[in-house]
Amino acid sequence: MFNQVLVTVLNKIELLDKLLKEFETVGVSGATVVSSIGMAHELAGHEESHFISSFRALFDVSHSESKTIFIACSEEMAEKAKDAVRRVVGDLSEPDSAIMFSVPLLFIEGISHNE
Repeated sequence: MFNQVLVTVLNKIELLDKLLKEFETVGVSGATVVSSIGMAHELAGHEESHFISSFRALFDVSHSESKTIFIACSEEMAEKAKDAVRRVVGDLSEPDSAIMFSVPLLFIEGISHNE
């Protein structure tokens, strides 16, 4: 039974295919992948945002896009998917790698609840 949504924001987009294959290996039956960009990167390009632009040197300007992956899953599958992310991405505490979080899933319609 799906009870949560695991969200992974992957900054190392070159690892996306490898991560999706690892998800498949551990039994993730489906995910949604969306192109995304962080607020700081977006604001750094706007001249009116002097505060953020002043920190431009702190950002990896070669990395402007991320991939956000949404997985509706059970608690057990979330643990397998989190382990898969850690195996593929490595230490998430490293800057500009990835972040993960989950939110409770209160309602779902339109997909099978089988994993």
